[in-house]
Amino acid sequence: MATLLRRLVDLGRSDDEVAADELRDAASAHGCRPITDETDREVVTVAGTVTAVTLRPKVTVPALVADVFDGSGTVQLVWLGRRSIGGINPGVYVKATGLVCRPKGTPVMYNPAYEILPGHGG
Repeated sequence: MATLLRRLVDLGRSDDEVAADELRDAASAHGCRPITDETDREVVTVAGTVTAVTLRPKVTVPALVADVFDGSGTVQLVWLGRRSIGGINPGVYVKATGLVCRPKGTPVMYNPAYEILPGHGG
């Protein structure tokens, strides 16, 4: 009955809203916290879908950056000294743990521990 009620409620919502809810539910099932405006200078575990991967080339230290959307917000995972990481590609579901900071207002984790998960079902 609850599933039927949820489907009826979902009819009035956009696909993006439904997908965001599913990501939040999956992250919660993995024991992760949502990224919120209050999350700063805390060690947290987040889970979400990699939406973009970029390389910030520097002469001295390159940095690989993965934007991860957890259904509530986006966090940037930054690996200093890395040009690529096998498996970290757009569309991959990842769980990461690290210290969240906001150097320019955007939540960032530098050199987080991470795990690639098979999907976003609990």
